Amino acid sequence: MAGYTLSALEADIRSYTEVSSTVLTGAILGRFIESAEYRIFYDVPIDAYRYVKEGQFAADDNTLNMPGSGTHGLTGTMFVRGIEVFDSTANTEGKGTWLIKKDQTYLSEYTDRLTGPEGNLTAQDVTGLPKYYAMFGGATGTSDSTSGGIYVAPTPDLAYKFRVYVDKVPKSLQTQTSGTYVSQYFPNGLLYATLVEAYGFLKGPMDMLTLYENKYKQEVAKFAGVQIGRRRRDDYTDGTVRIPIKSPSP
Repeated sequence: MAGYTLSALEADIRSYTEVSSTVLTGAILGRFIESAEYRIFYDVPIDAYRYVKEGQFAADDNTLNMPGSGTHGLTGTMFVRGIEVFDSTANTEGKGTWLIKKDQTYLSEYTDRLTGPEGNLTAQDVTGLPKYYAMFGGATGTSDSTSGGIYVAPTPDLAYKFRVYVDKVPKSLQTQTSGTYVSQYFPNGLLYATLVEAYGFLKGPMDMLTLYENKYKQEVAKFAGVQIGRRRRDDYTDGTVRIPIKSPSP
């Protein structure tokens, strides 16, 4: 199946459901497509959504804004996979150390800091090269740089360099109308996931909704096999994939 553009996917949804644009308008289909994209995002770890942000701590500042579009932010961050800190203020060629993820309460106890009236850590008693990190808040938007982020401990005593490894919210076909990673490399899965949304909206037929739900599950299993299987291994390190085949009896 060829990859989808927004207009091509909309046309196929209307064709499969045999419902015109007067019912399945562009706005309605847009919501279906977005829901399908998020479903795929949550069902499969996709390499295309992995990003790395390089930055630099501010001395005596124990927070990073994530997500966000500020100096340290990375717009649209869904979750952090790891943070690497370097014992250098000039580049990332120094010795790298992976921070250990802990709960915010652990960092509070570790640094013996005071807690403000809204749970914000106010006093910073321990400084040095960061060793731990914890998430705080719950950022309310893909460009929010203040309501959610990362605490580190100890508080950096110098402007150390860092790398943050994250997974970002996928780009939607609604805004990237010529194609996205999913629409180009997993078009059948996107089609079936969107059809499930469409038939749910149309309230049936239930057999068609079940059909496309099962088709989606079959396709997502194959796609996941590539994303978390074949893309995470190579022949030199892991050996060639072999499928055992029974030999005929003599």
